[in-house]
Amino acid sequence: MSSALRSPHSASHIDLEFKCLVDQEQFTANSENEVNIFTDGSKIEGKVGAALSVWTGAAEARTLKLALLSYCTVYQAELLAICRAARMAADNLAGSVGIYSDSLSALLTLKNPKAHAGLEGNERADHLAKEAALKSKRAFDYDSCPVSFIKRSIRMQSLDEWNQRYRGGETSGVTRVFFPDAIAAYRITSKIRVDGLVTKALTGHGGFSEYLYRFKCKGSPSCVCDPGCSESVLHVLLECPTFAYERLRLENQTGVHLTEGNLCEIIKNKLSRELYLQYCIKVVKAVNIRNKN
Repeated sequence: MSSALRSPHSASHIDLEFKCLVDQEQFTANSENEVNIFTDGSKIEGKVGAALSVWTGAAEARTLKLALLSYCTVYQAELLAICRAARMAADNLAGSVGIYSDSLSALLTLKNPKAHAGLEGNERADHLAKEAALKSKRAFDYDSCPVSFIKRSIRMQSLDEWNQRYRGGETSGVTRVFFPDAIAAYRITSKIRVDGLVTKALTGHGGFSEYLYRFKCKGSPSCVCDPGCSESVLHVLLECPTFAYERLRLENQTGVHLTEGNLCEIIKNKLSRELYLQYCIKVVKAVNIRNKN
């Protein structure tokens, strides 16, 4: 991707010209500028850098490495490099300057960034940008944080406060068996389809005799398997012989024996989580139908 910029009198101002170059041959055919500047941005190992490689003819005449704070994005690094290249071009009153970038998102904000297209200058700029990210010891050249960083920071602060209240609260006892940590719960629940039956299984709030008895919707909290045993969600999922076959089948599928202590680990694992939730839906549905009678 190239942008040819000249510095004429303001009265004869011309628009920037953009051309898409797919290989070295096309670059050579369209490279009539006295100076060519290749730009790139990089984020590697959590560090961000940008770079310019300035060429006169077939030789590299100058390089510039720019360091950005770690919360910056590659998109910002690409834009910073292009901005610095444009400043160089504006200062070069002697002739024409071509600016080359492999990022259409930075230049036009229309498409995703393209590959390097095999241009020597772009490869050099990419190498310099990685060096700027990893090895720069100088003060940061750019420190404006993206909106995504602000949103992520606010979300993490909110989750941290929620987690402290969640861990120290006296409610949600059943839910904490599945999700001891609210932040981990946030990550996991965003990956599963939560409906009414799943919610009842993960909270214990539903058509279980113990729960219905608390609200005087049923005369006894007992389970059908034993009058002396309360029909709680954990009882029907882990102990009730009524669902022994389904429970054994699940344990054979996952290779994990169901206990209250390992439910949180089962929920973390994608494969076992899907199988376990299917089991929960089947059990909760059966209990709800039974307690409606």
